Amino acid sequence: MKKYIAEFQNIEFKSEWRDEYLKTLCAFVNTKGGELIVWIDDKGNAIGVKNAKKLLEDVPNKIKNKLGITPSVISKIERGKDIVIIEVPATSLPVSCDGKYFQRSGSITSELNGNELANFLLLKYEKTWDSLASEANFNDIDMDTVNLFKNLAKERVSSLSDEDSIEKILYNLKLLTKDKKITNAGILLFGKNPQDFYISAKTRVGRFKDSNILDTVISEGNLFNQVEKAVEAIKKHLNVRFQIKELARQDIWDYPLDAIREALINAVIHKDYSSAAEIQVKIYDDSIWFWNPGSLPEQLNIEDLKKEHSSYPKNPLIANTFYLAGLIEHWGSGTKRIIDLCREQNLREPEFKEEHGGIGVWFYKNTDIYVKKNLIKLGLNERQYKALIYIKENGNITNSEYMNLANVSRQTATRDLDLLVKLNILEKKGITGRGTEYFLTTHNDS
Repeated sequence: MKKYIAEFQNIEFKSEWRDEYLKTLCAFVNTKGGELIVWIDDKGNAIGVKNAKKLLEDVPNKIKNKLGITPSVISKIERGKDIVIIEVPATSLPVSCDGKYFQRSGSITSELNGNELANFLLLKYEKTWDSLASEANFNDIDMDTVNLFKNLAKERVSSLSDEDSIEKILYNLKLLTKDKKITNAGILLFGKNPQDFYISAKTRVGRFKDSNILDTVISEGNLFNQVEKAVEAIKKHLNVRFQIKELARQDIWDYPLDAIREALINAVIHKDYSSAAEIQVKIYDDSIWFWNPGSLPEQLNIEDLKKEHSSYPKNPLIANTFYLAGLIEHWGSGTKRIIDLCREQNLREPEFKEEHGGIGVWFYKNTDIYVKKNLIKLGLNERQYKALIYIKENGNITNSEYMNLANVSRQTATRDLDLLVKLNILEKKGITGRGTEYFLTTHNDS
């Protein structure tokens, strides 16, 4: 006797037919299709039904009348017992049951409400939230931001002219509907105060000491201004040091500013603006957390974010405008660029997480390697600790510099530095002798 596998997203077993199972079939249709197998117990064994022929007539009619679709309903014999298999395909349009919409998540059938329902309907009708008409008019548009876009986009939009009107620019960016209403994306990108229309379209930046809030800045305005205000709010809580390279002074912040800006832009592009939650940035002593409400597209998982990937922006009109303005390099490259920028500065690889109903990005300072107690555990001495602090502040160290810093012989300096290389804390570059320099290992995640 055949034994059926366990229930999954697209299969469910029932020991008898009940009309309430139309909700399950509705959920299958709205997800990826599926099968409802009747007269199979929850252990996967056939228990049979006596009136299979009547069900083959009744069930298809009920499904067609309630759901408006035509299912495949067949009867099979398993070890002398009739079972009924009801199969429904996925459809491109949404299907309701008694005016309610259902979807499958794993083996669970759940009713869609609120933001989930709104996003589901948008997806089914191949619309995005940012393409819908807003209640804004042209008086709500900030001309300074329009002019800023004109300057930023000249390289990627060669046809753009300083004389172009607001209406022409918004039309070319597809930020006007067919009846010339400003879209949600249009007011978020170029509005004087988009929060008049969407109160949660803002970024909240906080400085935390453990669980205590030391400072809070709420970055409002349109998305171009909002990103820059948030960057400035973050910068005031970061340390910066100076480094001279090729006769030019270079500012080295705790975290690469380009990576911070990329994380903020990523958040505003992928935010679920139908949510009441704001974008949040929390700055701690040794980390920064960026978070936006929303979810990964079903085509991607967390591991995909660590490499170049196809782009599925939640708000493609917003994403396209930022791209044309030169604020993002390539679609689908932002998260990898964040990782690469942090690695170039010898920082730990950022972490991407699905958490708290949204997407979180964690930046980490590379502080552990400079904590004295951790170095002692590795068997390092005071001289080597001082050398690491020196390299952190100056970028590298030579054997001679180590000798002067630690007041030791060349042999001792070489031995100390070689141990740091062996422990994968330092990298040695250059020819042996005076040309040798030591740098922090770029792939160290300690």
